Amino acid sequence: MTLLASRDAADEDTEDAATANQPSDPRWARPSVAALLLATAVLYLWNLGESGWANAFYSAAAQAGSVSWKALFFGSSDAANSITVDKTPAALWVMGLSARLFGVNAWSVLVPQALMGVGSVALLYAAVRRTSGPASGLLAGAVLALTPAAALMFRFNNPDSLLVLLLVAGAYCVVRALENASPRWLALAGAAVGFGFLAKMLQAFLVLPAFGLAYLIAAPTSLGKRLLHLGGAVVAVVVSAGWYLAVVASWPAADRPYIGGSQENSLWELALGYNGLGRITGDEVGSVGGGRNGGWGGTGWDRLFGTEMAGGIAWLLPAAVIALAAGLWFTRHARRTDRGRAALILWGGWFLVTAAVFSFMSGIIHAYYTIALAPAIAALVGIAGAQLWRARGTPAAAATLSGGIGLTALTAYLLLSRHSTWLPGLAIAILVAGLLCAILVFFASRLPVIARRLVAVGALVTVLAGTGVYTVATAATPHSGALPSAGPNNGRGMGPGGGGIVIGGQGGPGGAGGGLLGTSLPGENLTALLRQDSAKYTWTAATVGSNNAAGYQLGSGAPVMAVGGFNGTDPAPTLEQFQEYVRSGRIHYFLGDGMIMRGESGSDAAERIADWVAETYSPTTVDGVTVYDLTR
Repeated sequence: MTLLASRDAADEDTEDAATANQPSDPRWARPSVAALLLATAVLYLWNLGESGWANAFYSAAAQAGSVSWKALFFGSSDAANSITVDKTPAALWVMGLSARLFGVNAWSVLVPQALMGVGSVALLYAAVRRTSGPASGLLAGAVLALTPAAALMFRFNNPDSLLVLLLVAGAYCVVRALENASPRWLALAGAAVGFGFLAKMLQAFLVLPAFGLAYLIAAPTSLGKRLLHLGGAVVAVVVSAGWYLAVVASWPAADRPYIGGSQENSLWELALGYNGLGRITGDEVGSVGGGRNGGWGGTGWDRLFGTEMAGGIAWLLPAAVIALAAGLWFTRHARRTDRGRAALILWGGWFLVTAAVFSFMSGIIHAYYTIALAPAIAALVGIAGAQLWRARGTPAAAATLSGGIGLTALTAYLLLSRHSTWLPGLAIAILVAGLLCAILVFFASRLPVIARRLVAVGALVTVLAGTGVYTVATAATPHSGALPSAGPNNGRGMGPGGGGIVIGGQGGPGGAGGGLLGTSLPGENLTALLRQDSAKYTWTAATVGSNNAAGYQLGSGAPVMAVGGFNGTDPAPTLEQFQEYVRSGRIHYFLGDGMIMRGESGSDAAERIADWVAETYSPTTVDGVTVYDLTR
């Protein structure tokens, strides 16, 4: 019996770890899980509508999908299908269908993401429980729910929510596959990851090395069968991800929207370039800024502890490292098929690969990406935390657990100290309480039962205090724009670190809506102008950049062409195509003074279009926005 599996026979807190053949739980387990999921739902749903359209870029695409089935299928920015968003559209399918059922509003767009968060917590509990028992599962679920990056994204409408749900579902399927070497469960895991690709492309594949290694090492069957089963899972990944790419590639280009984010109107290019290897190397054609010029911050292992990312994910990151190292050490003599060690390989591999990529990638990266680390960190902390507590009678286990608690308290102190004016005194209180709990935990096996229980509760509260308070602050702050970040508002407007939605006025370059990362909803006069006779035109207006177009489209309810896509650097439409649209009377207005969002690469078609409009038509100003009537 390994150290992590050792028990104190005299301790009434002892429980049997759940296994596939003996899934019975103590009586407290089900009510505790129900309470966890209810609390998670309240945290993620409470006052959700305050964020409005959140990321208007995706909200506008959901609005388009609620009107046009073609727009829904391709993930078009507008119902007239001029160009798609720069992602595969699985997350938009969910939002678009919700908008069809419940109308286009903030709740119909955001509630599905919150429910995905509850589902992710439930699946993580189920996965960890099957290998390490309900106590570990509950702790893992609580850590995930109380991770600031998770609360941020599960209350937002980026594709990350669906990605995390599908990856946790994939991990659960791998755990089930490991129980009896099930090729069916392993194939389901591959299918979940493949559909994760349809949410956020190659990022979904970061978990595949961990999934494959865990099964290859620990599945209870011969090596030949393990390899055969893995081959079948690879086929499941390819089929579940590749069918959509094949359909788009075979669809006549003239009969579908332009693939946003690509330079050649190719979903393959988008998947492998701008949203693929370009994110690693920084060579992203069409990107504004970029890693080659240091535009996405310095790389290195300390990146996750930097000021931009740390608040969202770093609270229990050191504890996860300790948990993984200790778990692998204590199970080093376990048999090959030991499912406890297999779980460590699965979640630890997920954690290490994803953390390494996020730390060293040179391309576009944002702080909220770190939600992809949250399930792995939560699982490692849950598995090791509960198991080390059970083995606390052994000095090595007690010392490891004590050290983890003390280091977590120190991490919380350092992170909270960055907010000197927010909840002053909390940082030092957590540090003192954490160090005290760390000492008491080391001697917990010698304490009376009641005192031991109080120490356990105190340690748990202390470990979760920093991340929990920061998570509640994140949930209490409305977020909008393209770059939301976790943490308290601190008076920084409609969401920390994000380009928010502004009502009317000069929202961005040339008054064109909101700029590259922010969005402006049109004022009352401009809204009325855009709605007037909008049914007569394919697009009521055109403007440079998807965020600009999104604000006008959400405000007017009519299709608005996003010239140049998200960055304004896609060659869609070309100047010649745009001129033909104008000659045939398909576009009513052009909004904005000109194109100034230019990167070092990509097409200049949008800039040429804006210049041609300014040279050819007379401008007027409505609600602070420059308007060109293309029918005059």
